[in-house]
Amino acid sequence: MQLHHTLAIVLRQYYLMRGSMTRVLPLFAWVAVDIVLWGFITRYLNAVSAARVDFVAIFLGAVLLWDFFMRVMQGVTMAFFEDVWSRNFLNFFASPLSPAEYVGGLVLCSIATSSIGLVVMIALASAAFHLSFLAYGLPLIAYLLVLFLFGIAMGVFASAMVLRLGPAFEWFVWPIPAIISPFAGVFYPISTLPAWMQGVAHALPPTYVFESMRAIAAGGSVSVGSLLCGGGLAVLYLLLAGWLFVGMYRHSVRTGLIARYSAETVS
Repeated sequence: MQLHHTLAIVLRQYYLMRGSMTRVLPLFAWVAVDIVLWGFITRYLNAVSAARVDFVAIFLGAVLLWDFFMRVMQGVTMAFFEDVWSRNFLNFFASPLSPAEYVGGLVLCSIATSSIGLVVMIALASAAFHLSFLAYGLPLIAYLLVLFLFGIAMGVFASAMVLRLGPAFEWFVWPIPAIISPFAGVFYPISTLPAWMQGVAHALPPTYVFESMRAIAAGGSVSVGSLLCGGGLAVLYLLLAGWLFVGMYRHSVRTGLIARYSAETVS
């Protein structure tokens, strides 16, 4: 694996974003809208609720972490879709670029874009709604790491599915975070879910993050074992997603399906 091959993917994305504000604006615009909207909702709930619960720490913190997961996933898929939309994907693999190097480039692109969104969210939530991240302590680092790994895994998985099933499948990629969120218990304990949904929830790394976050906000302690379980699942899904992408790439090359990503197929 050659680092300069991987960095070439990042450089291409940099040139794309440097020349287009429409690509730069979504990096922080939508996360800012989410933080402002949920910030005022949590402020309202704190004002009208008799319960001694800090809704800012529970709900706004959950929104921030979930948005971070979505930005990580979309950082991978958007970089991949740029190559699909421009029919540039085949050009990459006409060079000595391996699938692992390409996926590594997608991951680096996601790190860059999701970091921008995270900084904007933290700054806005802290300045406008006084969300203190010190309340979560060191576990916050573990939360971000688990969500980052799972976001990368879901981004690579979604890219593999588009590679296998064709560009039209991209429309099934966008709802993935929305489909996962009810099972992950982003805004409520998974104990409120039916038994079959709880079974699915325990197989999702974000579940352990949000359950732990609510425990801290309620004055409880962190279950280290639970977070390790979430981290282990995230790593497992990441390895499976990487294996699937390489498998789908080899299948596309072997069957000739990769030709549909060539500019020559444009009518």
